Amino acid sequence: MKAKTKLDLNPKKLLVPGIVMIAFLTLGTIIWRSTGEIMGLFFFGYIGVSVGIGLGLYAALPKKKKPIGRRLSLFLVGVFLIGFAAIYGQENMQLEGVFFGLLGGITQAAVVHYLIAKVFGPMLFGRIWCGWACWTVMVLDLLPFKRPSGRLPGKWGWLRYLHFAVSLGLVMAAWYGFGFRDGAIGKSALVWYITGNLAYYLIGIVLAYALKDNRAFCKYVCPVTVPLKITSRFALLKIGGEAEKCNDCGACVKMCPMDIRVPEYILNDKRVLSTECSLCQTCITVCAKDALKLSFGFDLGGLDLLREREQKQMPAEPISKVIVR
Repeated sequence: MKAKTKLDLNPKKLLVPGIVMIAFLTLGTIIWRSTGEIMGLFFFGYIGVSVGIGLGLYAALPKKKKPIGRRLSLFLVGVFLIGFAAIYGQENMQLEGVFFGLLGGITQAAVVHYLIAKVFGPMLFGRIWCGWACWTVMVLDLLPFKRPSGRLPGKWGWLRYLHFAVSLGLVMAAWYGFGFRDGAIGKSALVWYITGNLAYYLIGIVLAYALKDNRAFCKYVCPVTVPLKITSRFALLKIGGEAEKCNDCGACVKMCPMDIRVPEYILNDKRVLSTECSLCQTCITVCAKDALKLSFGFDLGGLDLLREREQKQMPAEPISKVIVR
């Protein structure tokens, strides 16, 4: 008979999941009591509990089983936002829906969600949304390219800023040029959301297979990372470590889905200050020396130390051909 999976219920390991749950439940309660709408408590309470359960399972399960916790969190939040908030509530949860809501003065779920998860929340929890609650990552993480070869050399990450500008320009043109006002809530908004979301999935899957990298969309194209990279600099929650335990084996770098050179931070007595970190905790899981951990602290992020792909060099021409020239 197979041995039963033992859960490590060390209170210290469950501290972060507990804080995440309490933070979201508190936020939901504040919204409920200030607006009189209990839906705010349900919306943010559900998300907080879902992420908290995923983080808790990740912390408690043995190393080989840990990914179950993150996939469960991604599924619970992703299906909820797609199924309930978007389809049932007929809201555009894409970035364009937020722009439409702000222009129309509508504080629908998308606006509140983005302000909390993408603007103010990252100052506390960093880009934990990207690793544990993104409905795009929910699909992309099912693809087979879990060990990337590094970033494409060059400034390809600027494509995300172009995408952000195009999204904003498209909304501005629709609003002011054509008088379109139904991009936030309603049937038109729902069509916009479904179309946009399918486009994200299509682009993400094509990029993943083209570059052999599940997170290529996140690294180069995703417009949501534009505000995230700004506010996550101030995150209290980051990956920390013990320099004396780290032997610089490189396992965390090879397995990091965002190609972060983790040991270079730890060996210099710093936490991981990269704004590309999604707190997926893969580096913590694969570290054979248990040198890494989640930690709360005060330090300014923004220093991105990223692994780039090795450029293929053209084979040297035979000496005889060089002489003939």
